Amino acid sequence: MKIAVYILRWIKKIALFFFISTILAVIVYRFIPVYITPLMVIRCFQQAKEGEFPTLHHTWVPLENITSNLPKAVIASEDSRFFTHSGFDTIEIEKAIKESKRNNKIRGASTISQQTAKNVFLWPNSSWVRKGFEVYFTLLIELIWNKERILEVYVNSIEMGKGIYGAEAVAKHHFNTTAKKLTRSQCALIAATLPNPIRFSSKKPSSYILRRKIVIEKRMNYVVLEYLPKKTGK
Repeated sequence: MKIAVYILRWIKKIALFFFISTILAVIVYRFIPVYITPLMVIRCFQQAKEGEFPTLHHTWVPLENITSNLPKAVIASEDSRFFTHSGFDTIEIEKAIKESKRNNKIRGASTISQQTAKNVFLWPNSSWVRKGFEVYFTLLIELIWNKERILEVYVNSIEMGKGIYGAEAVAKHHFNTTAKKLTRSQCALIAATLPNPIRFSSKKPSSYILRRKIVIEKRMNYVVLEYLPKKTGK
């Protein structure tokens, strides 16, 4: 009986520590740059394990130093209802469930908020445990951050090539420019590779990626960044 009480006390302490530490981490990242993520560290270990020299290219830049075409492109490609959902796109989830029943194939329905939660706080391998934590962290960042901050962290931390993370790094290493000077076409090309930036490259795009880029560019016409000042006519 005493052992059970002792174990229960420790479980409560661990749970309390988890909730306090994770909430504090989300609050801190609301204001300071995210310079390193678990995925970046994991990829470095994977490269070393394969006998390669670990490479990590990442430079944090504020959202105002990133062309607005990149947020438009990732929204057009990854999460068209980003500004209207609260972290989870129930419409896409329902579509994914129906498609999996019809085709016996599972496709992702993760939002930008979910991907940001995973990239910043969790590990890449999919499991029910990780999905549970992903839901928890998605709820936290949607509660504590605003949409602009979620986008800022996302475009700064997302994997965009082998050893390349974020807008500034991909702009430099794939296009020899800065995140501010990326063209509309380059942004669409980057977004086209995001489902699998290790397999697909925005530097040397395949015909499949070029076709995706065209579709994304068209969709970008309908994306309105709600945090930007509205243009008013005379």
